Amino acid sequence: MADPVILKYAAQNTPRYTSYPTAPHFHDGIDPGAYARWLGGIGPDLTGSIYIHIPYCREMCWYCGCSTRATRRDAPVDAYVDTLLKEIHHVAALTTGRPRIAHVHFGGGTPTLARPEKLGDIMEELRAKFTIAPDAEIAIEVDPRHCSAALANHLFDLGFNRASLGVQTFDAHVQGKINRIQSFETVAACATNLRAAGIEALSLDLLYGLPGQTEETCRQTVQAALRLRPDRLSVFGYAHVPHMRPHQKMIQQAELPGPLARTAQAMAIADALAVAEFEAIGIDHYARKDDAMAQQMQGGQLRRNFQGYTTDQADYLIGFGASAIGKFPQGFVQNAASTPVWARAIDAGHLATARGIALSPEDRLRADIIEKLMCDLRVDRAAIAHLHKGQFPRADLADLVADEVVREDQNVIRIPERYRLLARIVAARFDAHLENGTPAVHSKSV
Repeated sequence: MADPVILKYAAQNTPRYTSYPTAPHFHDGIDPGAYARWLGGIGPDLTGSIYIHIPYCREMCWYCGCSTRATRRDAPVDAYVDTLLKEIHHVAALTTGRPRIAHVHFGGGTPTLARPEKLGDIMEELRAKFTIAPDAEIAIEVDPRHCSAALANHLFDLGFNRASLGVQTFDAHVQGKINRIQSFETVAACATNLRAAGIEALSLDLLYGLPGQTEETCRQTVQAALRLRPDRLSVFGYAHVPHMRPHQKMIQQAELPGPLARTAQAMAIADALAVAEFEAIGIDHYARKDDAMAQQMQGGQLRRNFQGYTTDQADYLIGFGASAIGKFPQGFVQNAASTPVWARAIDAGHLATARGIALSPEDRLRADIIEKLMCDLRVDRAAIAHLHKGQFPRADLADLVADEVVREDQNVIRIPERYRLLARIVAARFDAHLENGTPAVHSKSV
């Protein structure tokens, strides 16, 4: 039975805190000129990451919350990649020297929808313009339904060493309701192809809160997923936002599990993974105990960015593609979300920056507090205040303390392990921008 304290807060809408301030607070005051200045400030003493966004899929999954579109043709994807290559060239020209890159992540959409030679063009251009570290993690999101042995071998030859597979659920009934039909055998064949090619590091994405889903089907999905021997899993609660993603209207609100069922599903997955000796990472990731992510969490070095929890310790992130977000010491930038608008800007020789936000000293302080709570389930008041040479901000935690969601021990604010699913609730108390936000744009806390 779900803990009544978790149920008390589970249905509240809060940000996922993959950034602070969060994306709804970005504004058009950060323009291409600001982005160009920030790029020019990248020095040789800094290490960066790169995110490549390819917003195309063969067909839409009704649950999808990503910025993507469906196409059956190669031509739109080819044209998109050609523009992406121009953006890489233009952005790199605004930096000083050859920036050092420790992480590269291809997301979407389905980045493997790009033809193999086009993926090769992207990697060739990245290596021509940036210094990719020999031990860099180069990851790509893969649709298991379209992962041949030839594709897996090509990805390995291009330098990819981690793949993230979209599983969501293995229950055929639920798959039918979300337009994502894929058997266990299909996913297993994809994993086999990737490992045979030399890509050993595999992450799996699972969802709960889907129409028709139950605790039992969640447990069954976990057991099937474990047979694939992943080293990491991401477990997200489905966010039903049809006002933002119109294709989600294909999912009927009445068929979605309520707060009690959602919470029970999340806890059933967590319990099953704990039995399998996976380490719980923050609120929604899991890793084998010998994995680098688990080790960094134990050492207090875990980070959180737009891909969720990460081992990435980079000083900045450059985002390429429509809607892609970058992060710099000065703040956040985001490209135009519309692919045609993004393409017109890049084809004209301009940056496609549409919005962003500059960080104030207080933003940086609060961002550290929120990241520590989300990653470590604890934050040291004195350490944060000393690091930022300022005062630790006050926050109303009285109800959370009374419910034992938060414990205050001298200088430390701590979230007990049994309430780690509520870390977003605690983090939100330190969000100075949230009172000006719109809760409807955020997902349920559990």
